Amino acid sequence: MPASDELIHLESITKVYGTGDGTVAALQDFSLSVASGESLAVMGPSGSGKSTLMNILGCLDTPTSGRYWFAGQDVSRLNETELAHVRNRRIGFVFQQFQLLPKLSAWRNVELPLLYRNVRDRRSLALQALEQVGLANRVDHRPSQLSGGQQQRVAIARALVTNPDLILADEPTGNLDTASSRDVLAVIRELNEQGRTIIIITHDPEVAPVAKRTVHVRDGRLVEQVAA
Repeated sequence: MPASDELIHLESITKVYGTGDGTVAALQDFSLSVASGESLAVMGPSGSGKSTLMNILGCLDTPTSGRYWFAGQDVSRLNETELAHVRNRRIGFVFQQFQLLPKLSAWRNVELPLLYRNVRDRRSLALQALEQVGLANRVDHRPSQLSGGQQQRVAIARALVTNPDLILADEPTGNLDTASSRDVLAVIRELNEQGRTIIIITHDPEVAPVAKRTVHVRDGRLVEQVAA
């Protein structure tokens, strides 16, 4: 069972794909705890199990065995509808490819998660989130009018707008140049300093130091933990 200050508690998680001779264990007996307000980087080479771990952490998939407690709830036993509810209300996602809708302005992109929750004052909340990431002067710009770094900051604002328990960032600087990467990582660091729980999935050793703790994954297993 998780401790009272833990947002995330994975206990002996295994994820198996395929059947018979084609069986692949993407995660094996994987245990991990993340405290509320912590920042964590998950590092590993391609094929190490990082993506599978991200999908389970983000309630996009369920483990084959083991248990996952999120904010004290055993989400490893939920059905797809229940998982979708957790994702929409409690987890904010930031993806490498930004995933912005090209015809919508920055604030319209940011408000999208609120549409599924029938929230009032969506524009006001979207503008607040954009201000948090330093884009108060770009709220009416479409993605094509923004740099890559600005687009990723819009994506971070979209993750923030629901006030989630967790921000889960998958290779957040993977499509950015050095200067833009630095700006995005500064935003992520500041959000964590404000008390946000953030997990970054990355293969980049220059990204991991933004987090206060790094775990290394190889062949589906946690092989090392390093404090900043």
